[in-house]
Amino acid sequence: MKNITVLGAGIMGVGIAQVAAAGGYNVVLRDLQKKLVDDGIKTIERNLLQAGEWGGRDEIERILVRIQGTTDLELAGQADLVIEAVVENMAVKKQIFTQMDSICPPHTILASNTSSLSITEIAAATHRASQILGMHFFYPVPKKPLVELVKALQTDQLTIEKTRQFCAQIGKTSVVLNRESPGYLYNRMVMTLLNEAIHIYCDGLATREDIDQTACAGLGIPLGPLSLADVIGLDNLHNAMLLYCEEFKDNKYRPHPLFTTMVRAGYLGKKSGRGFYEYK
Repeated sequence: MKNITVLGAGIMGVGIAQVAAAGGYNVVLRDLQKKLVDDGIKTIERNLLQAGEWGGRDEIERILVRIQGTTDLELAGQADLVIEAVVENMAVKKQIFTQMDSICPPHTILASNTSSLSITEIAAATHRASQILGMHFFYPVPKKPLVELVKALQTDQLTIEKTRQFCAQIGKTSVVLNRESPGYLYNRMVMTLLNEAIHIYCDGLATREDIDQTACAGLGIPLGPLSLADVIGLDNLHNAMLLYCEEFKDNKYRPHPLFTTMVRAGYLGKKSGRGFYEYK
């Protein structure tokens, strides 16, 4: 692979474009509006300057020159790998993948950064389903080393191998899901931890501070589960738990009734000023 296209100049798309260019790839960053693309490239420049790890201005310029911004979908199609990072809407993604399928060369791999939608359904909208996969990057992309690669039912092994090589080249650790599943790997594990901590708190077994301190000191994590829940947003967490509970038919994801009551009361975490903790 030499040429990468990133579709979407939002927070995730900009981060993916940055690490791909820093890894030595030629990158086309495409969005619907020129201002979005221009702002995205300015953000990349600012991020590189703030990181201070690229050997000075000359090296930053060598990275930036590898990035070309465009609103032209035809130009975006001239790539070995296309990574889509647009809105989490199935109809929009299927439309984009159908368009890219008709534009891109036969060898091009098409990937989606979705964290929740079916890769298999997206792949079925194309004529190259074996070359479709999920590439779930984590925010902020330049600082998070993990990428989850998600197989559609149709994805072949060569597609996975080529994408893993790309991840290694940009300094990322890749893990593979053999089939799509809600929450993938990381979020399923984290969700289980958060839900268990919430049940412990709602059952009155320990204070919020002691629960968080136990997780931090015992597991070596920087932020306790109840504090993290407040950052994520208790409504977002509650909705995800209900989804997992329904999908897996597994009560380990069942929200505690008191947690449900907190969400109904508008205790949504940091964004509302109150969750498991209070915020000014």
